[in-house]
Amino acid sequence: MSRALNITFVSMHTSPATMPGTGDAGGMNVVERAQSEALAALGHRVELVTRRSHPDDPDQVELYPGVLLRHLDAGPPTPLAKSLIDNHIEQFSAGLATLAPTDLIHSHHWMSGVAALPVAAKWGVPHVQSYHSVAAPVGSPLSAGEPPESPRRVPGEAAVAKGSQAVVAISAAEAQTVIDRCGADSDRVSIVSPGVNQKQFRPLAQGEDRWSWPGTSPEAWPHGYVLVAARLEPLKGPDLAIQALAQVDPEIRPHLVVAGDASDAFRSYEHSLHVLVTELGLASTVTFLGAQPRPDLARLLRGARVVLVPSHSETFGLVALEAAASGTPVIAAAAGGLREAVAHGVTGQLMDSRRPEDWALALTRLLMVPGLLGRMSLVSRVHARRFDWGFAAHRLATVYEGLLGA
Repeated sequence: MSRALNITFVSMHTSPATMPGTGDAGGMNVVERAQSEALAALGHRVELVTRRSHPDDPDQVELYPGVLLRHLDAGPPTPLAKSLIDNHIEQFSAGLATLAPTDLIHSHHWMSGVAALPVAAKWGVPHVQSYHSVAAPVGSPLSAGEPPESPRRVPGEAAVAKGSQAVVAISAAEAQTVIDRCGADSDRVSIVSPGVNQKQFRPLAQGEDRWSWPGTSPEAWPHGYVLVAARLEPLKGPDLAIQALAQVDPEIRPHLVVAGDASDAFRSYEHSLHVLVTELGLASTVTFLGAQPRPDLARLLRGARVVLVPSHSETFGLVALEAAASGTPVIAAAAGGLREAVAHGVTGQLMDSRRPEDWALALTRLLMVPGLLGRMSLVSRVHARRFDWGFAAHRLATVYEGLLGA
């Protein structure tokens, strides 16, 4: 490291102060906080700046040695749907401009970039952009229960792609998307893969009990459980997992645990999932847990027989990597970065089809072929060790130092 850097992370739409594993904040908040802590461990100083979403949010608080969280007023101090937060971009930008300048600004998600670009120009420092998700192509049909995108999103994504000195993508799939769809200059795009906390996400220890529903015995679920860990929204596709489970032979059918919550914008979709479970006669075979803290999510992952990731799209699919570190094979949609998180046929199965019967066949094979889950479990742990937060921090620092040196 040539010198210690002072870095501003801007994450306007959610606060990294608390990190729910499967709640509305989503996996990418995990990335933002883990990156900031790993950078601090290298000797850099990071200020995480976000919107105040609760009246009791402190103006500033140290999250970790070298990581300071700041809350700025921008709109009402309450949680807001992402489609409404962009009404307060200008107010957030004005608050950001009052802070002391740092060496550079790294914005996470498009709203943060739109707010931070003029501030970086005012400070005379480079601006780095990470997307974590990109709007669907114009004209794409909405899934059932999915609200329309903000009209500012597509032009905002293009503006930060073209106006930033660097774009950091989380996968090759995301890099291609921001180049093709947002107009980013390929020479300015770098890929920094996420890491996984290998101590928290680990296989079952010898003699350790698998997670079970409180008050039940292992005999209550004789075939174990499979897990979906995601926000309850159409993009994540939990309805496909429920439909696939219904087509697995009841003689071998595992329980399905759904760990995740829905934001206010998706309450009707959440209700439709419960209706679907009832219609398919699975009321005693599907358990909805709600959002889980990270330690509880880790316990769920290492106790599951298989993790299902039926998302329509993912920039990476962090839960698939966390499942691998937990020694749990994955069946995932062959979508976006999931192709990089899952080694097809080795750590799990990638699915081109969205037909429930095809997912049921894939699940049945993993459950029934002797020794298959065990072999995949061993290789999954090796695969996950390729992804390390410390290495990610070194890659980020290299990007930053390249900009500052230039």
